[in-house]
Amino acid sequence: QCIGKPKAVRAVAGAIGANSISILIPCHRVIGSDHSLTGYAGGLEAKRMLLGIETQVQIK
Repeated sequence: QCIGKPKAVRAVAGAIGANSISILIPCHRVIGSDHSLTGYAGGLEAKRMLLGIETQVQIK
């Protein structure tokens, strides 16, 4: 949606998934349109763990 093409989700997700090193937006942050966890090369449990760590980090 941010790129103005809401139907391009598969192309964007494919490009993110093909990226072996995420620099700008880590692919574990991509979630389904229904807010569910979707595919992640490291596995859904790893994705869940990474998102959990991020929610615990506090900026001082």
